[in-house]
Amino acid sequence: MKDPWEPVIGLEIHVELNTRSKLFSSAPNHFGDEPNTNISFICTGQPGSLPILNREAVKKAVQFGLAVNGTIHLSSHFDRKSYFYPDSPKNFQITQYDDPIVTGGAITIEIDGKPKTFGIHHAHLEEDAGMLKHFSDYAGVDDNRAGAPLVEIVSLPCLHSPQDAVAFAAAVRLIMLYLDASDCNMEEGSLRFDANVSIRRKNETALRPRIEIKNMNSFRNLESALNEEIHRQIDLYTQFPSLPWEELVFPGAFRFDPSNKKLILMRRKETPDDYRYFPEPDLGPILLKQEYVDSLRDTLPELPYDRYRRYTKALGLSKHAASVLINDKSLGDYFDAALAHCSIPQLLCNWIIVEFSGRLTDGQKSILALKIPPQHIAALVSMIDQGLITSRIAKSIADDMVHNPALAPETIAANNPDYSPVDDADKIERIVDQVLEENDSCAADYRAGNEKAFSFLVGQVMKKTRGKASPQIVNEALRKKLSQ
Repeated sequence: MKDPWEPVIGLEIHVELNTRSKLFSSAPNHFGDEPNTNISFICTGQPGSLPILNREAVKKAVQFGLAVNGTIHLSSHFDRKSYFYPDSPKNFQITQYDDPIVTGGAITIEIDGKPKTFGIHHAHLEEDAGMLKHFSDYAGVDDNRAGAPLVEIVSLPCLHSPQDAVAFAAAVRLIMLYLDASDCNMEEGSLRFDANVSIRRKNETALRPRIEIKNMNSFRNLESALNEEIHRQIDLYTQFPSLPWEELVFPGAFRFDPSNKKLILMRRKETPDDYRYFPEPDLGPILLKQEYVDSLRDTLPELPYDRYRRYTKALGLSKHAASVLINDKSLGDYFDAALAHCSIPQLLCNWIIVEFSGRLTDGQKSILALKIPPQHIAALVSMIDQGLITSRIAKSIADDMVHNPALAPETIAANNPDYSPVDDADKIERIVDQVLEENDSCAADYRAGNEKAFSFLVGQVMKKTRGKASPQIVNEALRKKLSQ
């Protein structure tokens, strides 16, 4: 029997922008400094201090809206949200509640080989809170992050599995990285997720009560927390089918404890009235010109899903290879730079993501750490394609390229006589004769229809030539001899 329940999930994704200063002050926006050093009168809420909007943060919010084909509002404004927690030095947060800078939009993702499109409700600018740091017998507040610029992206409740939610969150991360809007470092809190979760029977259209899971900072925790909550709600509705929904699942904010895979209630869910929203009195509206928005649209980079389609449709890369390249923007950029000097994309991709990545040593996380110019890898692949070297010689040249990244493969090959392929047809024919004499039973197997025997014979010839013989000449000579 199929599961009769359907999860309904909406995500709120908080992306900390990589501007040099904070959203409303000139204090540095930088992670990892000594606590409470990157602060100012404005971000600590000193009397008489007035916020000044960071234009770069507005630009990055507009770029995200354009990337997801949302509506960019030429006029939007900020609101004040009462927020009485120790990590909020002002006791309020400046955000956009009624009038966000971006509404609508969608993100298309390929999941299990099929494209899925997920809608976005809106994206708005707001300032971040500080950080609570808990120690053995006390807690402290670090306000370095207070006032850091955030874009909060709110999805529609259109995600129906934890896998959908993770894919959507990962897609948002990639878009922000491609826009160079954020470093999206989840360990440092630059990318955090809140999830609103409810379930319903698959034939229902109404939404049941939902709970919110706060401040998850990894895809694994996001998926685990959603699975835990979905099963909890299903168990409650299954055990107590006659009780009102509101008595079983009451609105609340929970945190996920990854050590024991449990959700812990933080507080009953506030309503918008509890936050006492009102227009921010110290800031005027954000007013944009259409020419400014159009200029940003014209300078958008190629986005992840567009790059994925180009790699798979136009270049014929496998879905796995394309995914590897798009999920690491710097690696994809490196591939594109090499592709400008090479016309064999599939072979080039294999050498970049398999051969050279396999030569990384401990501590090297990317092929870029090898410091090999991309045009050198393109030249190596072209040498293979043109038959100037064999694959075995290419592997040896690649080893030398790792140790001498400034040397071109053509130079390496010219300086080493062992890297010259054997293309003397008469010499290869004599070796073929020797191999057939030593493996007459294998030759008989091939003539009897065993194609694998041919591969074995080719391997024996290549072994005797130390992998230097031209594969084309070897194949031609073997088939000629075997057909006699």
